Amino acid sequence: MYRIHELTRGQSPDALAIVDHDGAHYSFGDVEAMADTMARMLKAAGVERGDRLMIVSENCATYAIAILASSRIGAWVMPVNARMSDDELDALRSHAGARFAIFTPEASVPSAAYADRLGATSRGTLPCGDVLVAGPLPGENTAPEPETGTPRDAVAALIYTTGTTSAPKGVMLTHGNLIWNAEISARLRGMAPGDLVVGVLPGTHIFGFASVFLASLAGGSAIRFLPRFSAPAILDAFTEGGSVMPAVPQMYQAILAELAKRGTPPDAPKLRYISSGGAPLDPEWKEKIEATFGLHLQNGYGLTETSPGVAGTRRDTPRDDTSCGQILDGVECIIDEPDDEGVGELLIRGPNIMKGYYRNPEATRAAIREDGFFRSGDFAKIDPDGTLWIMGRKKELIIRSGFNIYPPEVEAMLTRHPDVYQTAVVGRRVSGNEEVLAFVTAKPGVTEADLKAFLHEHLVPYKVPQHIFIIEQFPAAATGKILKHKLTETFAHLLDERDAAVAT
Repeated sequence: MYRIHELTRGQSPDALAIVDHDGAHYSFGDVEAMADTMARMLKAAGVERGDRLMIVSENCATYAIAILASSRIGAWVMPVNARMSDDELDALRSHAGARFAIFTPEASVPSAAYADRLGATSRGTLPCGDVLVAGPLPGENTAPEPETGTPRDAVAALIYTTGTTSAPKGVMLTHGNLIWNAEISARLRGMAPGDLVVGVLPGTHIFGFASVFLASLAGGSAIRFLPRFSAPAILDAFTEGGSVMPAVPQMYQAILAELAKRGTPPDAPKLRYISSGGAPLDPEWKEKIEATFGLHLQNGYGLTETSPGVAGTRRDTPRDDTSCGQILDGVECIIDEPDDEGVGELLIRGPNIMKGYYRNPEATRAAIREDGFFRSGDFAKIDPDGTLWIMGRKKELIIRSGFNIYPPEVEAMLTRHPDVYQTAVVGRRVSGNEEVLAFVTAKPGVTEADLKAFLHEHLVPYKVPQHIFIIEQFPAAATGKILKHKLTETFAHLLDERDAAVAT
């Protein structure tokens, strides 16, 4: 197998492959035929090998077919979330030098709006919808990239990082990267024909793109596409036969809240596997989720730059803790400059490592050492048995009065408070030091004093935040991941008010 579109080959053509956002069913044979037809449509429009083909979409069959069609052509698929602002989409399109863009108007109003803005036209109709294409688009550096090396070494996807802690970068992932991840993800979950994967994670994010959609193809499973997250829609998917549910912790929290509102247990007759990734997993929420569904909540760790798989818990040896499980077969992990407790930056090497950052050789050299190890930017430790623990982002480390404070530790303790829903902890520079700030969503009536008193019972004093802000909603990425770098900007008025009060 050399290209990601070949993941569909070998599957029974009559087996169910996709349940679309509108309920339409498509077999693997349907998917193969539509991908072939769309590839011919795109070639007729002028799309060439090495083009960056921008897919402005939300989850649907057209999105999936566009990925496979792009692979058939040899173009680089560039999935971007349609819910980004026009300025954000323009910036990514310009950086990538995308000559063509394809849209999913049937599943996404924002995608339709951006298509109108770029003057897209229909290149034909598939059973899943119009093939709406814009291009050739104006811009600099839009020439197709030459393909070198073996087919597996060729770039398959250009995925821009979410930028939760830094500016977005274009990650070049090869066909080999993505095929390896799809196959190992399918094996970890035991995905097979007859499974129905709940595809709610955005397919424009590496988690939804590689570890959900491509993994479902590798396992011969069907995927049910949900264009955007909705707790009621997820529960409906469970009722209708959903068997595998990969998600981020924030999604599970919303599902539990919906069940609490209904006052009923989940109706999930075929649900057999639930997993979490993309953000730290809180032990209290893990217990609640497992008790609600009667299943072990599996956990894992990965990054866009690692395709994304690095480590994961195993179905046959479930864990009661919130570790990331065992390092995946074929992947090497070491800890750089560990402290006395074995904590240091996690370095990763293996078939999962990206080709580099597009048009950013300096960032590539900074990220990938000469020996092939990728600098994750995460603090971690590895137990003697190979269990991986993520302690927090290197850039998020807070140093207060000479003490290291890892935000996930404080966040985990805050969420143990019975009145707290979600929390995020960040540092802020103050004169000669760094202070700890916490932002939480909580039940009505809880106060900052309540939360500080609770933390003082469970943490050493230097780890207790100087300020705790109770807010209504977090700034978040499409995956539900909290955008920590936007917290101080979003809630600057609260910080200003607190600073003024402290000053007086």
